[in-house]
Amino acid sequence: MWTRSFAVLSLIALAAGHPQAGGSAPVPSTDEAITHALNRLTFGPRAGDVARVKAMGLQNWIDLQLSPSRIEDAALTARLARLETLTLDSQTIQRDYSGPAMVARRERQRQNPPSPPEAASARQAESSSQTEDMSPSRRSSPEPERAKAGQVIADIEEAKLLRALYSERQLQEVLVDFWFNHFNVFAGKGATRNYLSEYEREAIRPYVLGNFRDMLEATAKSPAMLFYLDNWQNVAEQSPGGAPRRPQRSGAAASPTRGINENYARELMELHTLGVDGGYTQTDIVNVARALTGWTIRPREGSGTQYVKRLHDDKVKTVLGQTLKAGGGDNDIERVLDILAAHPSTARHIATKLARRFVSDTPPPLLVDRAAALFTATTGDLREVVRTIVTSPEFFAADAYRAKVKTPLDFVASALRATGAEIRSAVPLARELRDMGMPLYFCQPPTGYDDTAATWVSAGALVSRMNFAVALGKNEIRGIRIANPPADLDKEIGSPAFQRQ
Repeated sequence: MWTRSFAVLSLIALAAGHPQAGGSAPVPSTDEAITHALNRLTFGPRAGDVARVKAMGLQNWIDLQLSPSRIEDAALTARLARLETLTLDSQTIQRDYSGPAMVARRERQRQNPPSPPEAASARQAESSSQTEDMSPSRRSSPEPERAKAGQVIADIEEAKLLRALYSERQLQEVLVDFWFNHFNVFAGKGATRNYLSEYEREAIRPYVLGNFRDMLEATAKSPAMLFYLDNWQNVAEQSPGGAPRRPQRSGAAASPTRGINENYARELMELHTLGVDGGYTQTDIVNVARALTGWTIRPREGSGTQYVKRLHDDKVKTVLGQTLKAGGGDNDIERVLDILAAHPSTARHIATKLARRFVSDTPPPLLVDRAAALFTATTGDLREVVRTIVTSPEFFAADAYRAKVKTPLDFVASALRATGAEIRSAVPLARELRDMGMPLYFCQPPTGYDDTAATWVSAGALVSRMNFAVALGKNEIRGIRIANPPADLDKEIGSPAFQRQ
């Protein structure tokens, strides 16, 4: 037992570059290294940040950022206090915010029914109007129900921007953004909007520096994920809620009966754990979907999840060569998540994504190897995996400096932090991000927003950024104020150097 424990600790120390394990040199403390760390581990340096970090020591600052509970953040808390929906549960949001808007919309449709040619597209129109209801630009609508429904999304968008701009726990906020994209849900899909605040608050934020397996389970059982990727409709073929799938005749309408739904199972393996080249097969996807049957949303409460035994496929299953015995019931999901979280492909997939986010779009293979080994050795300790990456020689290598292009969120937040802008309302910033192609919480595909240059470098994207820089330099963005902006602020923010981090 002692030998095994010593071996694990040695591997952790080596992966982290601990000097006593023959690893890398200590973290550098030059101004260049500090600026680089501030660019990657925060939403951009503020005036005086380099001097403050230098006085503390870069290693000490990184250690503190990796323990956010030790950092006082009362000023941010005060700014967030006015956003009344942030702390509400999804049942309350459905009852008091989105529900009345839906009732009002259906009443309008009842009073003004569509003409026969329009009737076929009525459901599609309702789906589109749900997205419109949530837009912050609708908050000034004369219809109070629509305005109140839009407040839910406006609040969470504004909270994200305020946290990026003002939180002292910057690395935590960077990681919340990273992991939300990893476990993305789309606010524009039906009832997902009711669960969104609760999802980020309870399934993502508590785990970004915790254990990966815990976050995997929290997202898997979240009503936001169950609804977005349709697992709430995933039921055993022969259960009372499902029926055997029958082949459809060419041109025939799809059967309305429910059965095995593979949507979440596929994304769980391809995006959340193993990666697209993770070694799974279509048979694995089907068996994972069968294991996840019966997990659904509580219908009356409008929030939370439940396991319904009669909807579960309780027969024997095989996932990645491991057998789930018949009669596993609600433990089947635990077994599947254990298998996926512990798989070597998951360690490599997560290590690669984190290294890509923090180091370069083509992460160094040796760093990925070390981070993946540490992920395995610590059974998914994300704090230690991140520590390994952001204190590594590869992170501080000269070719990593200014190697990444900022996403629109990074660009906007870093510009405001660099200028010391005072934010009276962040709602206009959410509109700016939509113009740049990154509407917050509205990424439709389950991949989430990418963080590589190829996604964000285009003529149109650069024009949008230049327009933002000019408007900011002239103090023309409503709700944003810069005291005495320099005359060339737009050129500085719009420069190629500022576009990179």
